[in-house]
Amino acid sequence: MSRVGKKPIELSDKIKVSFSNQVLTVTGEKGTLSRSIHPAVDLNMDDNALSFSINSTDKKTRSLWGMTRALVANMVTGVSKGFERALEINGIGYRAELKGNAIELNLGYSHPINFPLPEGISASVEKNIIKLSGIDKDLLGYTASSIRRLRPPEPYKGKGVKYAEEHIQRKAGKTAK
Repeated sequence: MSRVGKKPIELSDKIKVSFSNQVLTVTGEKGTLSRSIHPAVDLNMDDNALSFSINSTDKKTRSLWGMTRALVANMVTGVSKGFERALEINGIGYRAELKGNAIELNLGYSHPINFPLPEGISASVEKNIIKLSGIDKDLLGYTASSIRRLRPPEPYKGKGVKYAEEHIQRKAGKTAK
């Protein structure tokens, strides 16, 4: 059985939860998120807690149980605290600049790259660090990986865009004889 799915999600007084037609809506001080819940997973709302249960014990249903609980827990955390992801730019001449609702990136190509930020994601740029923040963890991770994909870090000098906590394993270059 799922250890993650059994664990209830505690709700604070500031978070409002509604569930109708298999759609869960969570509202908090930072915003509102909605997600459809698979019919095989049952949602039980108590006073200040959400718990999940299933009726069959096949492998797919048990995996949906734990995944649904984790996704809803991320929604609750997002509307109460929010999420943040930091990207670091390394390389001579590599830089980022915030222009309206887009980030202009100079990453060593012959042209600058304009990356439009999706709705619900905000960014700030300080020197060579891009800080992305939002309430939807899925969208935030997808946006960060899309920016990283524009110029992934290379293993010789470490030039490129990487996550702030990521460690790049370096390779030795050619050796002179």
